[in-house]
Amino acid sequence: MFKSSIRVLLAAAALGTAAASLSACTSAVALDPAAASNSPRCAAVVVRLPDTIDGNGRRETNAQATGAWGSPARVILRCGLPEVLASTLPCVTAGGIDWLVDASKAPSYRFITFGRKPATEVIVDSKNASGVKALDALGFSVEQAIPSDRLCTEPASKN
Repeated sequence: MFKSSIRVLLAAAALGTAAASLSACTSAVALDPAAASNSPRCAAVVVRLPDTIDGNGRRETNAQATGAWGSPARVILRCGLPEVLASTLPCVTAGGIDWLVDASKAPSYRFITFGRKPATEVIVDSKNASGVKALDALGFSVEQAIPSDRLCTEPASKN
């Protein structure tokens, strides 16, 4: 009886060590929190984030009001940026949200909410994830947590 108890304890210890070493393989994604990341609205965004985006699983991050999906990270979210009320960037509507599109670092695209305080940004590696699918997946989280102050509009055309 004593020998079988020791075997069970040794087996349990071995399993615990194996589990600990496996969990160490998945490190948190290192991100910088935005200035207003402690906003209750950002907390409301984060609790609604999806488990997957375009086949990429959600990962742990080391910063408040952030999210990451894929390994390596293919979609990144940060909440708590200054509200954007005017911009020359193109605007698209996806997931019920108006997003400004910054393609200056393509194929990595930066999307930032327009007219929502605080703003939320999403960065998508378009080689490995669809920007449209990412924005559609994240739209509910943002829309439910941060109301819109205004909508994107096209500049008035001159005749």
